[in-house]
Amino acid sequence: MKTLIIIPAYNEAENIENLIKELKFVCPFADYLVVNDSSNDNSEEILQELDANYMSNAVNLGIGGTVQAGYMYALKNGYEIAVQVDGDGQHDISYLRKLIEPIEKGDADIVIGSRFIEKEGFQSSITRRLGINLLSVLIWICTGVKVKDVTSGFRAVNKRFIQIYALDYPQDYPEPEAIVAAVMNKGRIKEIPVVMNERVGGVSSINLWKSVYYMIKVSMAIVICRISFGIRR
Repeated sequence: MKTLIIIPAYNEAENIENLIKELKFVCPFADYLVVNDSSNDNSEEILQELDANYMSNAVNLGIGGTVQAGYMYALKNGYEIAVQVDGDGQHDISYLRKLIEPIEKGDADIVIGSRFIEKEGFQSSITRRLGINLLSVLIWICTGVKVKDVTSGFRAVNKRFIQIYALDYPQDYPEPEAIVAAVMNKGRIKEIPVVMNERVGGVSSINLWKSVYYMIKVSMAIVICRISFGIRR
């Protein structure tokens, strides 16, 4: 099936070259698109030197708008599967084939790579794991669907959800809210165990205060998303 790997990237000059080289070696069966979110480091220069397949946002859109731009590209170019891979090197792309397998078999619409099933590799900090567990419980309460790694950005979707996410994708910290939207659109979600790495270079955009803001905002967004879908129906 025609597959596109979407790589949102903001100031990932230290990581993007190695990721692209690894993708070309490990995943020759898939195309890729780096969506450069108006980085202010030399990410774009590196992409140009590599003759990489990329597009650059004219202004900084944040992670949600950047990923949505990738879905719009996938929809326009007739891809049947889209895979999100972070530009920071944390996602082990050797699992990519396993990630898309359930979609190719017709067993799932969305597949999420979860670090919490077999609990191997980088597990994130204790405080972040606590936050992830709380969001997981909230999503279960709102939808009846249990997803362990709700913040994982390592996920694949089929053609139907390429179209859905191209038209409407959550902003800011979108992964948990995108799960709720998927359930409300009757998507079949499957988690598979993966191993994730610690960030190789650069600095995460989420600090302590942003983590607090994240929890409040995303919790409210999940509830509002669930209510809004209920009203529409």
